Amino acid sequence: MFMKMRFLQLCVFAVALMLVVSCGSKNRQAKAKEQPKAEVAQGAQVENQPKKAEEVKEVKKGAVVEKPAKVVKKEEPFKEFRTDLPKAPREFRAAWVATVANINWPSKNNLSTAQQKQEAIALLDLLKKNNFNAVIFQVRPSADALYHSKFEPWSYFLTGTTGKAPSPYYDPLEFWVDEAHKRGLELHVWLNPYRAHHSNGGQVTSESMVRKAADHVVRLRNGMYWFDPANQKTQDHSSEVVMDIVKRYDIDGVHFDDYFYPYASYNGGADFPDDASWNAYRKSGGNLSRGDWRRDNVNKFIKRIYTQIKAEKPFVKFGLSPFGIWKPGYPAGVTGSSQYDELYADAKLWLNEGWIDYFTPQLYWPIDPPKQSFTSLLKWWESENKHNRHLWPGLNTVEVRSSNKIEEIKRQIEVTRDVTPNSTGAVHWSIAGLTKNPLMLKALYEGPYRAPALVPASPWLSANPILKPTLMLTKQTSSVFAKWLHKQPEQVFKWVAYARYGNTWEMEILDAPQTEYSFPKTKNGQKLNAVAIKGIDRLGNEGDYMAEEITE
Repeated sequence: MFMKMRFLQLCVFAVALMLVVSCGSKNRQAKAKEQPKAEVAQGAQVENQPKKAEEVKEVKKGAVVEKPAKVVKKEEPFKEFRTDLPKAPREFRAAWVATVANINWPSKNNLSTAQQKQEAIALLDLLKKNNFNAVIFQVRPSADALYHSKFEPWSYFLTGTTGKAPSPYYDPLEFWVDEAHKRGLELHVWLNPYRAHHSNGGQVTSESMVRKAADHVVRLRNGMYWFDPANQKTQDHSSEVVMDIVKRYDIDGVHFDDYFYPYASYNGGADFPDDASWNAYRKSGGNLSRGDWRRDNVNKFIKRIYTQIKAEKPFVKFGLSPFGIWKPGYPAGVTGSSQYDELYADAKLWLNEGWIDYFTPQLYWPIDPPKQSFTSLLKWWESENKHNRHLWPGLNTVEVRSSNKIEEIKRQIEVTRDVTPNSTGAVHWSIAGLTKNPLMLKALYEGPYRAPALVPASPWLSANPILKPTLMLTKQTSSVFAKWLHKQPEQVFKWVAYARYGNTWEMEILDAPQTEYSFPKTKNGQKLNAVAIKGIDRLGNEGDYMAEEITE
């Protein structure tokens, strides 16, 4: 009995023990299931908070979370602004480069291609270094070509043989245009419209236009040959030659000199031999006098050339350089030859009518003699400038009659600035007056041409507006480096870069290929506080600028 009771007690104890263990296990499992829910809820609460700038990343439970840092806005070192920029100086500064009779280039007619190029580069470098901005290059001295032409033969003055191309081959005009533009120089092509053969141009061969156009070319007593200006074939042919150059070459201007009908001395004082065309005109019912008829032939041709150039390339300027005196007595007291009566050139009419873009009368006399006073003649031509075209006189830099040639030329430049202040300029006859007279060159560089100048703008010629450049500045140890870009770089011929030190603006005229510049942070004790840049097109028009202030 006792044993049975003892067995029952053990059974009850075992059951109770199992119940206790089972309950503890369930409690632990319940707690284990509840714990992850609490952790997830806590994590969700952190993620749902708004994210802030510079907030520290989420860390494990129990770690310390850093507070968001304050955002500090830094001051920009450069700030774009608008201002009044000073005007860049403007003046047309050019020299004639004559190829006829090898006056200036090439120095001989038997030079190699390399020697010709070397001489050309030396002349262009001289102009660039001495602050000139244009060159007037003779490409058709006498119905021949210093360029590839399908209308006229290669020039005797280039290779020593009419019709012979340079060897090794190159196109001199193309070379001159490219090299001039690399240096920021305008290149104007200079043509003589009527001279068919020069007496220094070698023998007349089958290649010469004298033979190819024999029905409208006449021989003069000094050995030269001349196209008859009255003949329609002459006018059409010369027009074709001009327009061929305008269409194929990236030139800046077309230029005629003073030779229309020839000077009387060329034919021994005898009248120009145009009886055939004059008689044909009379038979057709023409009633002008012979002089008026000749002038009318030239007038029509000048107007035609101007109109055709503008129709093809409006930006190509047309310039004329006539004899400096229109008629004796204009202005009062002036004496000398009459281009109106001898050359049948009514240059006053061309200026009055605005058939040109720039006018360069050859005022080769000094200032003081009253009979051919440089100043009096320039003022008279300016009074006839009804359309406000450029009036840039030709100066006789080589041999002006003066006891002090250097001072005379400097004075003439100053007179020109006084008489034509809105569009000043001059053309020097010829570049030999600079290459063969180092003292003249030095005096110009240290005097009137001491600073570079832009070519005056031609507001009557249409042009697309120049886009605004983009300017980027970078501070360096002792300077500010400027770099600029343009969406249409082909629009730009020059740049004007400005820097403001204290309250004073300074400027640099730069060529189109240059698109960066380093400005010192201080100059003359003043700090650099602003930089600006603007583009200038090939007609001298200014575009909008971009300017940035420089903060500390």
